[in-house]
Amino acid sequence: MLKKRIIPCLDVMNGKVTKGVNFLGNKEIADPVELAEFYSDAGADELVFYDIAASVDGRKLFVDILKKVAQKVFIPLTVGGGISTIDDFDRVLKCGADKVSVNSGAIADEGLIRQAASRYGSQCVVISADIKRQGGEYRVYSHGGRIDTGKNAIEWIKCCVNEGAGEVVLNSIDTDGVKGGFDIQMLNDVCGTVDVPVVASGGAGSAEDFVELFKNVPNADAGLAASIFHYKEVSINELKKLLHKNGIPVRMC
Repeated sequence: MLKKRIIPCLDVMNGKVTKGVNFLGNKEIADPVELAEFYSDAGADELVFYDIAASVDGRKLFVDILKKVAQKVFIPLTVGGGISTIDDFDRVLKCGADKVSVNSGAIADEGLIRQAASRYGSQCVVISADIKRQGGEYRVYSHGGRIDTGKNAIEWIKCCVNEGAGEVVLNSIDTDGVKGGFDIQMLNDVCGTVDVPVVASGGAGSAEDFVELFKNVPNADAGLAASIFHYKEVSINELKKLLHKNGIPVRMC
């Protein structure tokens, strides 16, 4: 059985790691380079780096901080924010990213995923879907969760995978930062429709939330979280011990 992955997320704005609630009210927390190095040494399986203001500001991802982060981590690094062209993929990969995460860019250009997968391989292309319940369905939001695209999330994610995305990060806007647990129903609905790895994001408030995630969504490949790791409320080492105790396969620290 494949081991489940634990992934801290660095939401970077103005050169600092930040965190908000429901994608709003972001507060500065730490230096991204120092925090990335800490997680790399603490047993994280992967690391996600998002320049969360890039799409909103209509600019490209800042690469100076990314280069410094990439030099400090020895685990797979996924990078996103402001990715809108194939050249952006190339630029970020050359800075040290292992995978590139795209959201608003793929919504604006439906051929972007196909182009990137053709050039770099599906394993390099991650669709990061910001999802919110709206009018009785799951809807895709763009620009950092600010714009309702009107797209049905399930159909959109299926389309992205068919175009070549090799992984899905499912960001629940409704549960983000609330710390009430992952959106189990949404995750099961998405996992039941695609055959690529799905990363659960949004809602983790305790180590037990990860146990619930992997027991109730057995097809989820990874759990991603930010604030509970940033604020030292949960250590990755203790989390993995708890998962192992509950029969959930993980790479032990």
